Amino acid sequence: MLSALPALLVLYIRRNVEESPAWEAGAVARRESGVLKPLLQNWKLLLYVVVLMTAFNFFSHGTQDLFPTFLKKQHKFSAGMVTLISVIANFGALIGGITFGALSERIGRRKAILISSLLVLPVTPLILFGQAPALLAVAAFLIQISVQGAWGVVPAHLNELAPAQIRGFFPGFAYQLGNLLASGNAVWQAKIAESHGDNYGLALSLVAAAVAIVLAALAFFGPEARGKALA
Repeated sequence: MLSALPALLVLYIRRNVEESPAWEAGAVARRESGVLKPLLQNWKLLLYVVVLMTAFNFFSHGTQDLFPTFLKKQHKFSAGMVTLISVIANFGALIGGITFGALSERIGRRKAILISSLLVLPVTPLILFGQAPALLAVAAFLIQISVQGAWGVVPAHLNELAPAQIRGFFPGFAYQLGNLLASGNAVWQAKIAESHGDNYGLALSLVAAAVAIVLAALAFFGPEARGKALA
């Protein structure tokens, strides 16, 4: 409930903040083109971004949403220990997002996504075989550097790829379609774990490693528009 309070800033923004010059300059063109026409004209790009965002959501939801369950059910850690490891993991997420988001300005969006996603691979054995809380905390920290490192590139990458007429619509629409397609991810991984004697480490490792490879391939073969003028 408290997290809803910042949304009240919308009232101030709507009343007092001017639209960007780029938005104003394109207002007439957007009204004439609408939303559907640019989407149909760029259907291949839309399909690619939806697939990319599906992979991204598979990447994050398993390693984040299911990780506390993995610690509780498989390793029988206390609520306090699960919370502590989750906090450590989120510090890794902050470091990864900042580092690879900034790095993508130098080496490119695709290369930053490719490198950060593949960093998951050497970490998965820690999840699969680790037992001690300290070792699993290290694994959680490192895997979130990788996962959220890749995610740190997404906002700029999607806005640069978006057709100019629908830049306000395209990134969120494509992202949420991908999110929808990946929405069963946590349940599917839980079923994999339960079918192997509640081995959540196995499910997390398999999915994270497989998605990392898919995501790296999508980034490698996909388009990029780093530095594109957003006017």
